[in-house]
Amino acid sequence: MEVQASKDVVATVRGVLADVLGLSPERVAGFDAETPLFGALPELDSMAVAGVLTELEDRLGILIEDDEVDGEMLETFGQLVAFADAKARA
Repeated sequence: MEVQASKDVVATVRGVLADVLGLSPERVAGFDAETPLFGALPELDSMAVAGVLTELEDRLGILIEDDEVDGEMLETFGQLVAFADAKARA
């Protein structure tokens, strides 16, 4: 399934996941909207979530409030991209 968001946001989220989690660019390039993240990627543990969100804030110039962070937004690649895209457009 295709991810519906700005190409810049999709590329940024891919870059953040590769850089923060130490995933290969080839692996991250294969992620689609349905690719499971939290709970499916051993690299994405609770400590890594903070790093991913902080890096998204820095690269996209957004602010993610604590009450916006939940398991659902990190469930799949598509949900994380949709969240980041909505924040970047706000």
